[in-house]
This record gives sequence, structure tokens and C-alpha cells, in this order.
Amino acid sequence: MNRISMVGLALALGGLLAACGGNGSGTTANSSPGNVVSANAQSGPPGDWPSYNHDLSSTRYSSLNQISTANVASLHRRCSVRLKEMGALQTGPLVRNGILYVTTSNDTYAIDGASCRMLWTNVYTPRDKTPFPVDRGAALDGNRLIRGEDDGGLIAIDAQTGKTLWNVHPASGARGEFLSSAPIVWNNMVFIGTAGSDWGVKGRMMAFDPSNGKKLWTFTTVASGDDPNVKTWRNVRAIDTGGGGMWTSYTLDPSTGELFVPVANPAPDFASGFRPGANLYTDSIVALDAKTGRLLWYYQMVPHDAHDWDMSAAPVLLHSGGHSIVAASGKDGYLYGLDRNTHQLLYKTADVPIKNFDKAPTTAGILICPGVLGGSEWNGPALDQKDGLLITPMDNWCATLKLGATRYVPGEFFFGGSYTSGPYTDARGTLTATSAGTGKIVWQYKAPAPMLGGVTPTAGGVTLTGSMNGDLLAFNSANGKILYRDHTQGSIAGGVVTYTANNKQYVAATSGNISRLTWGVQGVPTIVVYSL
Repeated sequence: MNRISMVGLALALGGLLAACGGNGSGTTANSSPGNVVSANAQSGPPGDWPSYNHDLSSTRYSSLNQISTANVASLHRRCSVRLKEMGALQTGPLVRNGILYVTTSNDTYAIDGASCRMLWTNVYTPRDKTPFPVDRGAALDGNRLIRGEDDGGLIAIDAQTGKTLWNVHPASGARGEFLSSAPIVWNNMVFIGTAGSDWGVKGRMMAFDPSNGKKLWTFTTVASGDDPNVKTWRNVRAIDTGGGGMWTSYTLDPSTGELFVPVANPAPDFASGFRPGANLYTDSIVALDAKTGRLLWYYQMVPHDAHDWDMSAAPVLLHSGGHSIVAASGKDGYLYGLDRNTHQLLYKTADVPIKNFDKAPTTAGILICPGVLGGSEWNGPALDQKDGLLITPMDNWCATLKLGATRYVPGEFFFGGSYTSGPYTDARGTLTATSAGTGKIVWQYKAPAPMLGGVTPTAGGVTLTGSMNGDLLAFNSANGKILYRDHTQGSIAGGVVTYTANNKQYVAATSGNISRLTWGVQGVPTIVVYSL
């Protein structure tokens, strides 16, 4: 196996003590964008949004330019549609031929992207326990729409009729496993991993045959067996409950067949003394051979995490300044740039204030920033190819961690302690644009509420996103100036996408995330569509 070099691991460990301050707002650097491009070509017609992060490189960049800096102020609501299932709305909509495909915890919807007319609804009935009712999206494979379920199921739906085509159950809801991440499809394979780090699962990344749901391979994200990195789990009893789940989406380079997997926190979350060692491959970006599931290389951002600082969002693949780069952000509040060829750290930029990065929880409690609900959540950096920028949403919200008893019960939280976030009135958000090649901050917007929504830069020079206070926002991508704002009346925590229908450009926002978490949620789950 081609594993990370010892120099690279030393850089990761050394990063624990680096860059422990926040950054100001406004333009803080004047970086030339240089030659910044996606690592692979766009998949599908430019007017579609065919994958969770638009393309397999996870850039979220759209080449559409009908909506531009010159006219985005004239954007207005075209229509909206309320969804039937109440709860979390953290999905990333897909669009093909003007039809929106949207998921909630158990329902899947097809919606006309120009009129908001509901075309069909597929309702899934769980057959196992549902540890955490949420879903972040689906994948399109020809006429099949494939998605995970909150009881550990994986299903395929006919994209024209809404009929279920097949239904398999590769994960155990009773154990605390579920499939909340948006899968991706490539080369007649669909890729998805098990979520549930906080329940003490043993994470697994998997590939399936999209025609029938047959499992093709499995990679275990907690090193065990004959994996040489099993030594990073010095207490062998901790391996089977070690965490390492996946709960957002994935990135793939078709030219090399590398599948990039963001791996979440180890378990128990806070009682890290139960699992001495670096705890690979938690809090890492893991590169696998997509055809076989074989480990190619990895980079661990937070060795021996005691703060629940997952690598929570799909990384972006790009080329800049002679480097082939993997850019990733996590709940620790940093944006990382990795060299794909050397596997070394190129830059590490704090997008929110950092406090007590290297302090372990105590029985009395310690304050950490960002907290358990802070940093990058399920939406990470987007690549503005026009201006050479990575634009990253984050949640600036601290928390107090307390050490507690370590007791594993299948299907229950396995924290080894507790956390208390500060009052929601203290929670803020940031949207930070950095040079894609150097990681230097170019501009930063400080929001009055967490920024959890998907970020979409466009060839029209406009970056679209949303905030948990319900605002749909359009920025000048180059300088961060707000060009348009509309209050949707619902928390925006899912995708904001752009597409065409009948040769006209539209924007669709997911409004009304009312999950059981404590992000000051408002509204009801709704898709809101905009046009000029």
C-alpha cells in the first residue's frame, strides 16, 4: 500500500499547534487567481446539476452565465413547493432536463424545475431502527435514482415514474448505522458509506452494482486485521466501536480512478483515553482505488481527535500553480490544501476562530472553538474557477466538552462524555474565499447565523448560497459584495443549485430545515425556485 509519508504525518501532527487565531472580514489579500481549473471535465450538459456537488471533482462550479453580476439584483421568486415529510432538509437537489430530484429522510420527490409542479413522490418505509432521520441526496445513473436510507437501506428508484426498482439493506440501523450521505456513480458502480460515528459504528465505504444493488467491495475506515495501521489503535477493544463514519458525499477523479472519502470522527467522541493512538483512518481524507476499494493513500487532519472534529465534507480536486490539489474542510474550522502527488500539506487556513485545539476534555469541562456543531458541516469548499478561489461556508459556534463514563450500548450514542453548545444567539457563520493555490484569504463574509448551505460559484461571476437565518444570498464572487438577498422564511441547510429549463437559467434553494439539532431552525421543508 502507498501510505502517507512520515513527513506528511509529522506535518499533520504539527498542525495541531498551528494557526490558532481567527481571521478578519473583507478583502485581506490580493491574490492572483493564476491557472486554476477543475481536475476533470464537467459531467453532463451544462444546464443540468447531475451530482450532489455538481461534478465528480466536487467543484460545485456552474458554467451558466445568464444570471450575472450585472443582473442578479433582478432575481425574483418564480415558484415554491412544500414537501410532505417534516424534519431535516439537508439534501443536495439533482437536476436533469429541467426536473429537480429532492430527498428527505424517507421521501423522494421529482419536481418540475420551472413550475414547481410535483411530478411524483416515492415513500420509503423503514424496516429497521432509524438512528438519525436525515438524507443528503441521491445519485443519477441513467434512468435510476439511487439513495441511502436512515435505517441502513439502499434503494433505486425509476427516475421517470418514481417506482422502486430494487431495495437492499447493507447497514444495521439497530447498531447505529445509516446511509445519510449522497452517493456518487461512476463506471457502473455506485459508492456510499455508513454513517454513525457517534453511535460507535465501525465505518465502511462500499461500492455496489447500480443495476441490482449487489455489493462489489468494502473498505473498513477503522484500521483492523492485517492493515499495518491497526497499530494506531493501541486498545484493540476500541476497534469494533471506533467510529469512522461518512455522512456527506464523495469525490472521484475519472482519469485516475481515485475515490476520495472524507472520514468522520473516532468513537467514543470525547473519552479519547479509551482509544490511545492516532486512530486511523478517522478525521482523514482517504484515497481508494474506485474499482477495487484498495487503499492508495491518506492524510489525517486530526490525529487522535477528542473534539468530534470530523472531516465532514467532500473535498475538491483542482490544478493550480503546478500542483494537483485536494482541498478539504472539516469541523475543526480549517481549510486544507494537499498535494495529490506528494501527499504533503500545502496550506492550512483557519476560517473561524480556533480555541483549545490541543486540549482534551475534562470532567470539569473545557471550551473549544469551533464546537461540536461548528466548522464545516456537510457542505464544504466550492471552486470558483473564474476567479481562482475556494469559497467555504462555516459555522462559528463554540461548545463546552465534559468527560464522562465510557459505556457502549449498540444503537445508542457513544460519546464518553457530553457537550453543551453556547446559546444559539451566539452562533455565527462565515463564508470565506481563499486563493485556491495558496490558501490565503481574499475576502470573508461574516453572517449573523451559521452558514450550512451549499455554495455555488458561476461563470456569471455570482456565488449563490444560503444562511440558517433563511436568507438566500448572491455574492460577487471576486470581492464578496452581496448583490442580492431574499428571506425564504426557512433555514437553508441544504443545496443551492442552478440549472436551465427551456434555455432559461433558474436557481433552486432548500428552505426549512427543521431537524432535531439545535441550529435555531425555522420554516417548513420547501423548495424555492428563482429566475430573472
